[in-house]
Amino acid sequence: MRRALFLLAVLAASLTSCFGDRPSLNAGDGAPRFELKGLDGKTVRYPGDFAGRAVIIRFWADWCPHCSREMSEIDPVAMALEKEGVTMLAINAGQSEATVRAFVEKHGIHYRALVDEKADVNKAYGVIVMPTTFFIRPDGRIHNKGIGEAKAAVFEKMARELVPFVTGRP
Repeated sequence: MRRALFLLAVLAASLTSCFGDRPSLNAGDGAPRFELKGLDGKTVRYPGDFAGRAVIIRFWADWCPHCSREMSEIDPVAMALEKEGVTMLAINAGQSEATVRAFVEKHGIHYRALVDEKADVNKAYGVIVMPTTFFIRPDGRIHNKGIGEAKAAVFEKMARELVPFVTGRP
């Protein structure tokens, strides 16, 4: 038992050193501010552009095997939630605008895709697994976080938990 605990502690220390000083954001934490360009060339400012709205931030990359299928599957959910005060932002982690544009067009994504070529926002949110999704209340606090692959139904359930915060009935 002691050996197992020791090995677990060594593994945790190794992972911490591999990922540097990335934060570990969880439910209740404040979501970091950022400014990124969208594919339309306009700058998106979080939280400034989203007053009174809940925001879902999904970090992804085109090399992620789960991202392409999931991003297509959640597109109708994201579009329906937009009408209920919940905005979806897909932040690409470390790839070029051309790569992001090609992916979005190929998979028919309608929600906003943002380009983070240096992955600075990715780092600020402590993302180490693709995809990672943050469900953020209108007050800027993280409500929930999804790491890795999720079915559209699971995504929708987690996303719909934000609607009462928008309507003022949590």
